[in-house]
Amino acid sequence: MKRVMAFGSFDILHLGHLLYLKKARMLGDFLIVVVARDKSIEGMKGKAPIMNEKARLALVSSLRPVDLAVLGEKLPGQASRYEILRKYKPDVIALGYDQKVDIGELKKWLFSNGIKARVVRIRGKADEKVFKSSLIKRKLAIYLKR
Repeated sequence: MKRVMAFGSFDILHLGHLLYLKKARMLGDFLIVVVARDKSIEGMKGKAPIMNEKARLALVSSLRPVDLAVLGEKLPGQASRYEILRKYKPDVIALGYDQKVDIGELKKWLFSNGIKARVVRIRGKADEKVFKSSLIKRKLAIYLKR
């Protein structure tokens, strides 16, 4: 069985997320989705997510392409953000078009940890100017001010 692992915040679930996960699922037989922890999102984006991690996990778990959804690891200090890969040992790692991951660094970590996973960047047909959580949040803010 070929296991695929995808990652994301999934703060405001939208069509772009669904297309990303559908394409990721097509890369193998079993899709594991890692939902970012609230603290991780705060660190990456400088602000708390709109929905908490348990709500985001429940939504992602309910999506048809997803076989297993898990929360990212709680990592102390300088522990590797890739640690969850050691736990699930995926055959394929599917990254979204806008995920800020140094693929060279990731491949080096995989090699040094004996994980033989292919890294794939998912490019979507979804209009990236429409299906992006940050843009949806801005549009909602404008709408709510009316």
